[in-house]
Amino acid sequence: MSAPALVAAPLRVATWNINSVRLRAPLLRALVDELNPDVLCLQETKTPDEHFPHEAAEALGFTHRIITGMKGYNGVAVLSRLPLTRLPDGRDWCGKGDCRHLGVAVDLPGGPLEVHNFYVPAGGDVPDPAVNPKFAHKLDFVAEVTAWTAARGPAHRSVLVGDLNIAPLEHDVWSHRQMVGVVSHTPVEVEAMAGWQRAGNWYDALRHFVPEDQKLYTWWSYRAKDWRASDRGRRLDHIWVSQDLAGALQRHAVLKDARDWAQTSDHVPVMLEITV
Repeated sequence: MSAPALVAAPLRVATWNINSVRLRAPLLRALVDELNPDVLCLQETKTPDEHFPHEAAEALGFTHRIITGMKGYNGVAVLSRLPLTRLPDGRDWCGKGDCRHLGVAVDLPGGPLEVHNFYVPAGGDVPDPAVNPKFAHKLDFVAEVTAWTAARGPAHRSVLVGDLNIAPLEHDVWSHRQMVGVVSHTPVEVEAMAGWQRAGNWYDALRHFVPEDQKLYTWWSYRAKDWRASDRGRRLDHIWVSQDLAGALQRHAVLKDARDWAQTSDHVPVMLEITV
């Protein structure tokens, strides 16, 4: 008798810039209640590995975890209900040792799924690399990632998520006219992101569900007295999939109400459900 055929099942992958995992670990329960992800990618964990709140993650069913963190800044983590393996091609981007990328393979019946979790540098306030080292670092980081992506070839059975700190499309910001000169939406950043996408032949999964002529935000500044009323948002958090998975997208969610949680991040969780 032949072995039964493997049946593709829906997988939920979520991403959230948590802006300190130790401070906001209690909010993970609300995220799980709302989105119930199988794989959760976090950015800006802001803690060295030895202080990561493993107990909180374990209590929520994330029995598999791979993390890379540092004290006070940056840091990324992948929490999963499914077995994980760290990919062997981890890099020290721009030679700064600042914990901005984590690649893992998720063990699935249909074969492993690569998941890449990125936290791209924000870039400071002045969009001029000659006078702003933070902006220069951002451009260098994306250029290095793009070259690495191109060397690996088109992505296959892969998902890329994270706080990429670039809002590339006109309706990824509250006002294209007023934001075009602001870091995160400048033409040089937008073109850099487009080059990165082309290098891996990545597919923008969120815009699969929300047409490009509709507003789509994942971040609202702490500076707004009433963020919901002003609604001056940006789409800084992204989920891309390899072209072979573009037809497997089932649904997405942007958990906008998370912006109202007590002591929350200025980013909100984003989830993609995909049949793999």
